Amino acid sequence: MGEIEFLFDFGSPNAYLVHRVLPGIADRHGVRVRHVPMLLGGVFKAANNRSPLEVHARVKGKLAYEMREIERFVRRHGIRYHMNPHFPLNTLSLMRGAVYAQGAEWEGDYLDAVFNAIWVHGQKMDDAEVFADVLREAGLPAAGIIEATRSPEVKAQLRASTEAAVARGVFGAPTMFLGDEMFFGKHSLPELEYHLATGG
Repeated sequence: MGEIEFLFDFGSPNAYLVHRVLPGIADRHGVRVRHVPMLLGGVFKAANNRSPLEVHARVKGKLAYEMREIERFVRRHGIRYHMNPHFPLNTLSLMRGAVYAQGAEWEGDYLDAVFNAIWVHGQKMDDAEVFADVLREAGLPAAGIIEATRSPEVKAQLRASTEAAVARGVFGAPTMFLGDEMFFGKHSLPELEYHLATGG
């Protein structure tokens, strides 16, 4: 079975939307999705990029259009979504938790719990107490995850994952790879699916 590598940061609303749609695409084509955590701030710095909020702030109508595009995408795919009132969030601990979760039997539960807390329930997930409460409510090993976010090994793994993403040409999130072929953003999902169907 092949795989789609999904490079993400919880702080990206478009990463959440792709997280919801990508499994269906993978199922239709008999491949799996492998979530690859990266720190978006580190990617932006290394790639000399900035968030869309900053880039388009002075472009009349651009941010309003971005919101409209999200509304259409959400409606088309039947996704529960609300813009987080605390955006932008510091996702450092959350992403370290994602690194620690890789390969665990509860990895999917962790990803869903954190994404939902931010983009469905509007929680302030860069508050340590909120983070811990969300983990406990999801039945996750909260104490172990929180301890791991302070681990030098996990910190190093997230740095390495971020650096590896930049080395592959990644400049933002969400980014998907099929082998060496890169697809950026939710608008690239039809192209990704076409590539899966035809082999490129």
